[in-house]
Amino acid sequence: MVRLWARRGRLVAAVVAVLGVVALSAGCGAAGGSARADIRAVNAWGGDLASEGLPKPGGTLRLGMDREIVSFDPAVQNSNMAEFAVYDSLMKLTPDGTAQPYLAQSMDSPDGGLTWRMGLRPGVRFSDGTPLDADAVLVNVQRHIDKAASPAHPYAEQIASMRAVDPLTVEFTLKSPLGSFPVVFAQSITYGSLGVIISPAALQRYGDDIGRHPVGAGPFRFVEWIPDSRLVLERNPDYWQTGKPYLDRLEFRPLPDTESRYASIQNGDVDLIFAAYNQELVRAAGDPGLTVYYGPGNAGEYLYFNFARAPFDDRRMREAVVRALDMKALSASLYNNQIVSATSLFDTDSPNHTEAASQEWPAYDPERARQLIAEYRASGGNPDFTLKTTTARTQFGEFLQAQMAAVGITVTLQFYDLAQYSSQVVQSGDFDLTTTVSAFDAPFPGASRLVHTGGNTNYGKYSNPQVDALLDTAASTSDEAERTRAYQQVELQVNRDLVACWLSRSYLATIAKPQVKGIDRYTSRDMFYASVWLDR
Repeated sequence: MVRLWARRGRLVAAVVAVLGVVALSAGCGAAGGSARADIRAVNAWGGDLASEGLPKPGGTLRLGMDREIVSFDPAVQNSNMAEFAVYDSLMKLTPDGTAQPYLAQSMDSPDGGLTWRMGLRPGVRFSDGTPLDADAVLVNVQRHIDKAASPAHPYAEQIASMRAVDPLTVEFTLKSPLGSFPVVFAQSITYGSLGVIISPAALQRYGDDIGRHPVGAGPFRFVEWIPDSRLVLERNPDYWQTGKPYLDRLEFRPLPDTESRYASIQNGDVDLIFAAYNQELVRAAGDPGLTVYYGPGNAGEYLYFNFARAPFDDRRMREAVVRALDMKALSASLYNNQIVSATSLFDTDSPNHTEAASQEWPAYDPERARQLIAEYRASGGNPDFTLKTTTARTQFGEFLQAQMAAVGITVTLQFYDLAQYSSQVVQSGDFDLTTTVSAFDAPFPGASRLVHTGGNTNYGKYSNPQVDALLDTAASTSDEAERTRAYQQVELQVNRDLVACWLSRSYLATIAKPQVKGIDRYTSRDMFYASVWLDR
């Protein structure tokens, strides 16, 4: 169902903004009764495994997810917090955004990124006994080549040919050099991965229904899946890492309601939750009975401008929106006074970030916003627009509506349930302005997805040939310094163009009871489960 309304009048809008800030700040301050603690990066990539003691074998880990799993098929777009429990990844991301061998043993290029050879570990088998060999890798990668809807299809398309050199070696010849090619074997299926490998025997047996019958070479094997209730996995006794996993079972429970999810870990119904929102993170950071794993990542929460139609095909209107938003008021009203500010594509701790990019970002200046709007009106434009977002962002929609009314823009709000929003708004490109959350660990392909012409999450249809060339250079080169310089220039130009209205970094976090040890994760919350154990 779509809900729509518009409030007119600067006085009403201003009252709404002030009351919203006061009421919501008061309500959030008492949330959960926890002590206040500032949000900061902590255990971003997991715990210090070496200092946590000798792992204890056995036990069942209960995990609360913020959404139900759609599929275990890596060729199907979805978010799946259990994927790396069933399927180990061939490669693994490192905090610097590169990739290192994990399930694979090696991956090297002899010619600057045009040809890549992947070496596989001997003796690795899928949980059904099928060997994980070169042919298994070829079968899986070919699926992404053949399936245009696969989130990994854009990366698979870069492959000109591939072959099994021997049973444990795969050779990929690309259409053009790609120095960042190993990264696409390290991502989660959310962002598209060539490194999540399914048993060829299971693929032959289940076909396109493989998403309900996953068979991988990960630390756990599939037992049962009751949608909207639970997913149960048990220890894989033939796992390739000797002595692991430590746990006997994993039980994943979908807990989409934020309050219920947080209550579940507080009362001990679950041992760990995958948090998605500021309020969960703020509460957990102030709770000595919980351990937080959080890194802000790159991009985060922001507004998409639609470059393909008025009014945001005009830079003046994009700048007017940015200057009209009071981020301090937004933090007080909706972020517990603890917004993790963002003024650029890359996080400030990233080597790809420069202060020059942040200095390009327009400061809060409602008077300048009014001037830009007046100029736009004088040139014949209508600055009024519609914000389309999900029902979960109702309060943000009202806040933005009030802020825009204060500078003379009338905003109509339309709210959609999540399924409608994905199909009717974002994917169709039918919006003036819309909200999103999109964090990424590695600059490739994260930045390209967002700001390259035709990028699969470039829903605002932004296009700049200079940015495209820089992104292509960064992806293709094997020279780390050249790659960093290119991404720094991308960030600078993106802020000059006002590609999006940055709001904050993301709040994707893992929150666990203290007895949960051995956490190994990405900042996107995707976890590797072989090292996890329970100290009880």
